[in-house]
Amino acid sequence: MNKQQEELRKKSPIQIKNRKASFEYFFIEEFTAGIVLTGTEIKSIRLGKASLVDTYCTIINGELWVKGMNISPYFYGSYNNHDLKRDRKLLLTRREINRLAAATKQTGYTIVPLLVFIDEKGRAKMDIALCKGKKEFDKRQTLKEKEDRREMDRAMKVYK
Repeated sequence: MNKQQEELRKKSPIQIKNRKASFEYFFIEEFTAGIVLTGTEIKSIRLGKASLVDTYCTIINGELWVKGMNISPYFYGSYNNHDLKRDRKLLLTRREINRLAAATKQTGYTIVPLLVFIDEKGRAKMDIALCKGKKEFDKRQTLKEKEDRREMDRAMKVYK
C-alpha cells in the first residue's frame, strides 16, 4: 500500500474497522477490494451503519465473497431494503484471487476483512488481509505491547 492510498483512507469520512482482527491474527498480505452492493446498502454504509464483527471471506467458484458482514437496513428504504447479513461479492483481479486461494489451502491461513471505507469517487471499498491465526501466548504478547505503549504515552504526556 503506498502513501497516497493511506492518505485517502485517512480522509474517508466513513471507516468501519474490524478491531478484533489485529488481536486474533498476524497479517501476511493486505489487499483492497471493491464490494458489490445494492442501493440501500451503500446508503447505510455512508451513514456508518455497518459492522465487521465475526466477518470472514471465502472463495467460491473462483470468486471472493464476504460472509457475516452486517449492514443495517436503510431507514428510508421501505420494501426495497436489503437483507442484513447476506453474502456480498468482493472485486479483486484474477491473479490476486488465485494467490489468496493457494494461500488459504494451507492450514492456519484465512482471509479477514479489516476496514470498510468510501473512496474519493464515493464507492465502498474493503481492505482485506491474508492472515495466520495467533496462538494464546501471541495474544498475551500483543496485549503486553499495547499496555507498554499506553504507559509510555501517559509518561510522555506527564513529562511535557
